[in-house]
Amino acid sequence: MSNVCVKNCCIGSGKPKICVPIVAETMSDIFSQARGMQRKRFDIVEWRIDWFEKFEDPDIVRRASRILHGILDDQPFLFTFRTEKEGGKRPITPEYYVELNRIAAQEHLVDMIDVELFSGDEIVRQLVDIAHNANMPVVISNHDFEKTPSQEELVERMKRAEALGADILKIAVMPQSKRDVLSLLCATEQMSRESDCPLITMSMGKDGIISRLSGEIFGSSVTFGTIGMASAPGQIDLDSMNYVLDLLHQTL
Repeated sequence: MSNVCVKNCCIGSGKPKICVPIVAETMSDIFSQARGMQRKRFDIVEWRIDWFEKFEDPDIVRRASRILHGILDDQPFLFTFRTEKEGGKRPITPEYYVELNRIAAQEHLVDMIDVELFSGDEIVRQLVDIAHNANMPVVISNHDFEKTPSQEELVERMKRAEALGADILKIAVMPQSKRDVLSLLCATEQMSRESDCPLITMSMGKDGIISRLSGEIFGSSVTFGTIGMASAPGQIDLDSMNYVLDLLHQTL
């Protein structure tokens, strides 16, 4: 597995990196969450812009992003608009989805963008090209809040994302049984051997908590911890996440 390095963070080896989401509707709450992250021990910030009530105004998005950079200093910054069909907060047209990510990448408002696999191959390729022309890595993601596809289907989706130009492959699924969690972990282990891309994989909800903690064993390079509000079911608070990941890393 190759590393994807963003600022001082290399994703793809060693202890899984911890990403903390910002999920807030107003500018003041966004900046308050960011200030609350200062001096905390984590690796990546994800701005979930689908929560932001002013996301439809590109100038306000630009301003908010620049202020966030100032608050977060050198912390790597992932820009994510999660669509409604994949668990997001607000609707968006395909055209504006492309435009919002184009602005973020071309103007270097962020360090990475997240592009949903099922946005359509043309949109995915367009945004990958835009980001790569700006020397910016792309996470290609897929989220299923209803079920867990088979191991074969999970692997196929990640391989499709890799073929479309992803630098990092992300898949998050909802288990209906403990066996579903095993399917996700087995798919992760298989892809960690068959792909050069770092992986971000998780089984959501309470049953899937083990998948958020065992990435160093099975091959997932990033996990999500919370400082306050979670952005998906089953996320663990940052302090607990650091404790468990440290313990596993020292043992391994």
